[in-house]
Amino acid sequence: MSKGQLQMMIYSILVALIGFGGLIYVFVTQPAYLHASRNGVPYFTPAVINPQGGAPLSPDELVRHYKGVD
Repeated sequence: MSKGQLQMMIYSILVALIGFGGLIYVFVTQPAYLHASRNGVPYFTPAVINPQGGAPLSPDELVRHYKGVD
């Protein structure tokens, strides 16, 4: 095996380990941006505009309305 092939193999293994480590980190620690409410709405979702009155609604309120909870 030549020096170039060895370097590419080490580089490829390193990139694979970093990628795999990143996936493990995201699934184990659950960053705040992945948390969701009881209705499945992510916490950092912006408000939506009510087309009838133009007032902002929280997405959680909108989901509860269409589920028939409220």
